[in-house]
Amino acid sequence: MENILVCLAWPYANGDAHVGHIAGAYLPADIFARYQRLTGNRVVVVSGSDSHGTPIVVSAEKQGKTPRALFEHFHARFLQTWIKLGISYDLYTHTDTENHHAIAQQMFTRLNDNGQLFLAKQKQVYSEKQQKFLPDRFVEGTCPICAYDKARGDQCDNCGNLLEAVQLINPRNRNLADDVLSIRESEHYMWDLPQVGPAIGEYLADKDSYWRPQVLNFARNFAKDLNPRAFTRDLTWGIPIPVPNSEGKCIYVWWEAVLGYLTATIEWAKLNGTPEAWKDFWYAPDNVKIYNFIGKDNILFHTVLWQGILLGMKHLGDEAAPRPGDNPTFNLPYDVPANQYVNLNGQKFSKSLGVSVEALELAEKYGADPVRFYLTQIMPEQRDADWSFEGFTQANNSELLAKWGNLAQRTLSQIFKNFDGAIPIPGALTEADQALLTASRAAFAAVGESLNAVRLREALTLAMELAGKANYYIDQQAPWKIIKVDKARAGTQLYVAAQVIDHLSVLLSPFVPDLCEAVRRQLGYAKPLFGRLFTETVHERTRDHEVLRYDAREADGHWVASQLAAGQKLGGEPRGLVTKIEVAKELPKT
Repeated sequence: MENILVCLAWPYANGDAHVGHIAGAYLPADIFARYQRLTGNRVVVVSGSDSHGTPIVVSAEKQGKTPRALFEHFHARFLQTWIKLGISYDLYTHTDTENHHAIAQQMFTRLNDNGQLFLAKQKQVYSEKQQKFLPDRFVEGTCPICAYDKARGDQCDNCGNLLEAVQLINPRNRNLADDVLSIRESEHYMWDLPQVGPAIGEYLADKDSYWRPQVLNFARNFAKDLNPRAFTRDLTWGIPIPVPNSEGKCIYVWWEAVLGYLTATIEWAKLNGTPEAWKDFWYAPDNVKIYNFIGKDNILFHTVLWQGILLGMKHLGDEAAPRPGDNPTFNLPYDVPANQYVNLNGQKFSKSLGVSVEALELAEKYGADPVRFYLTQIMPEQRDADWSFEGFTQANNSELLAKWGNLAQRTLSQIFKNFDGAIPIPGALTEADQALLTASRAAFAAVGESLNAVRLREALTLAMELAGKANYYIDQQAPWKIIKVDKARAGTQLYVAAQVIDHLSVLLSPFVPDLCEAVRRQLGYAKPLFGRLFTETVHERTRDHEVLRYDAREADGHWVASQLAAGQKLGGEPRGLVTKIEVAKELPKT
């Protein structure tokens, strides 16, 4: 058994999640986590809403709200989205908790005590009209590297490079068109990133066999020439640094947000009543793998800078230090399977420009499994993909309904009608029977290998190929005809088909869990493959916050090619489980 920690990108709580977000990080992580749970590994999935920083402030100002009111609204929306889509977090929290604040300040102190931080004057963009330093994301201009004219002051979304706002060509205030900008100096703590450069290079050296090439190459190129980076910012909404007489100085949101993977694991352990359990993932020397699921715009932060923070801190120290026999330093991420973008009609998703398909609205209208199925089919693992409502309709009707839903419904309906609602007792198996059953059992190794390597599109294709073989078998064997002349032989055919449906209900469950659970109930199983999601109010000293959690106590799933017992009673009269979509259309803009 391995300890698998699945860490998902922290979405800014300033807008709803769209299908690009889901395909980029959240659905891949959930598919992977569900598979790992079925194999018997100990799995913990953590993330939360990114509550601080400029994006929250910008959106709040536009809507006339406080940053807290804005992020709490969208945090609640995220909780609804994850529940509706079945994104099975063990803990989904946010970064404005006492737990996160305290550990983020401890991170600052650890890095400072370890000689990783130093004070320096830094040039920043200053608003003459507003009489204040502008946060980097308030500044927009032309990227000095790729000439993209809407680059932000912290990063260019077009080429993915990190920037300083003062590097932008023709900088402008994103929120005040007639502002006059100047360059002034402000004193900040800088992170001496070159100190950990050799260790980062060593970390990246042995990843060729299992990291995605585009991720590894990007990380290695950046790690070749590391420079100090600002660790604090002049902010009104963030985590204050624990230094006397430093009012207005906060930890740069990027650094405290990625720290959330650690702080959320610590919060999860506390909520479970096992406050030391987080160390099994972050300090334990054996059988641990940490995965960071992100989109390509976050590659540098999750392949170089996050690792640098962990290396610089070494560990949290004091009561949170490693236990005897543990690693003396933090475990670093095993893999960072970053996805590319999903676009809409060739355009990058942008809520402000009206280029968006909101995930919650889509799932509420069509259900979670059709959305999950189609997004897995087009998942941008190696290159950008494009969302199409025509493709979504086709995937649901021609694949999910025709190949999987109808296979289960027509087979189990024949059994219910002709064999007293129980799995038939088989007779002698023919060569065709044996061939299909052999292929079905072999699928567990093939699909599992692809899932374990985070090749999710490939895994789904392999599972659906088995569904295709099962449909071909049923069409060729035609038990609805054979039953008129040889009921025993028809029973054997339906027994074989039911075995494959049983296997497919497990093989496809990481992708379309609700549908597979429904099929298993029709097969007569009482216990579910997976646990349930629920929300909980966490009480802290100064404030309460809502979180999403996963209860696995009733889960009884296993990644094995079990044998469905002859004579097992079905769970009632089978019915169609996949609804045909007539014409999927673009959702109305909200």
